[in-house]
Amino acid sequence: MLSRRQFVLNGLAAGAALTVFPRLAIADARRPRLVLVILRGGLDGLHAAPPVGDPGYASLRGQHALALDGETPALKLDGLFALHPSLINLHEMAGRGEATLLHAVASPYRERSHFDAQDVLENGSAIAHGLDSGWLNRAVAGLPGTGERAVALAPTLPLVLRGPSPVSNWSPSKLPGPDDDFLRRVDHLYQTDPQLAEALARAREINLMASASGGAMTSSMADTASAGAAKAGVASTLAQAAAQFLVDPQGPSVAVLDLSGWDSHVGAFGPQSGLSKNLASLDAGLAALKAGLGPAWRDTVVLVATEFGRTARPNGTEGTDHGTGAAAFLLGGALRPMAVRADWPGLRDAALYQGRDLQPTTDLRTVAKGVLLEHLRLPEATLDTAVFPDSRGVKPMSGLV
Repeated sequence: MLSRRQFVLNGLAAGAALTVFPRLAIADARRPRLVLVILRGGLDGLHAAPPVGDPGYASLRGQHALALDGETPALKLDGLFALHPSLINLHEMAGRGEATLLHAVASPYRERSHFDAQDVLENGSAIAHGLDSGWLNRAVAGLPGTGERAVALAPTLPLVLRGPSPVSNWSPSKLPGPDDDFLRRVDHLYQTDPQLAEALARAREINLMASASGGAMTSSMADTASAGAAKAGVASTLAQAAAQFLVDPQGPSVAVLDLSGWDSHVGAFGPQSGLSKNLASLDAGLAALKAGLGPAWRDTVVLVATEFGRTARPNGTEGTDHGTGAAAFLLGGALRPMAVRADWPGLRDAALYQGRDLQPTTDLRTVAKGVLLEHLRLPEATLDTAVFPDSRGVKPMSGLV
């Protein structure tokens, strides 16, 4: 046992060490990290996070409704919500207080164009093409330090990270072929430039000719192609790379993962559907991110969001069309344990938005503001005016971190 004199001397020595070596104390300080995962194409939130406790859900989805029993049961979160059977790791994180489902969320956008909805999701204003920079680029401008503060795990820099703050992007040297959603976005980008539009048309024609010479595409190949960049381990590859960037002491504190292929008009249901495979890939990617971050996971928040949800009712091709209210997810060791956070509007016909979509009750900006305020410690005035301009009426969601 230490004598009283030894205890006092040891305490004085420890205090002196902190005085002489202040850099050591700073180096050991915990650094908050933020990861944004964008699911491009419109995630079907009613399938990814089914409200199994709402009687209107089974009525709307019919034979495609998920349930807590059966051959592939949904994974229960609480008395109202569950997760798709493919989201095993996400469900385990929720059980440990490291994941939160946010439901009936949406950006301020209320139309159903992929391009405009993604623009609003990323530019941080209330209208499409309202700003030519991204809210996350403007947010990292308020972080301490110099150099690149954010990295995008994507072939090209997404709008959410474009702007004056120094950022970078990275992608693996070998990626699967472009999916339909990516080609639609390129078409939209090139439509105002005749030379680029013509070059893209020629490239696509050559690609079609090459495909034809190699034989007809089988149905399994078509299903694989529609799954997009979020399948075949790409999500895990990007997540592992993001973790490496974020654990570097001199590396960025913010990362963006850009995953496309979430449009689900056709054949979206069933364990072998493209949507189920995408969800399984996303789930594996989130687990890989946690594993790669190691101890840094305790200081990390991950926001998973999409540009809009899908229709409440299936269409005639066993899929869902463009909708409004969606599901989002928060993950990370820095979260306050809460499996679900939702102001649920219900799925009665009278409660649906325009009689067809899940009614949005939570502005996605409130979630982003809450994370930036509580986790990255950005001032609320900066969030209201610079990060999300003219959004003083949109208050940060509290109690997330």
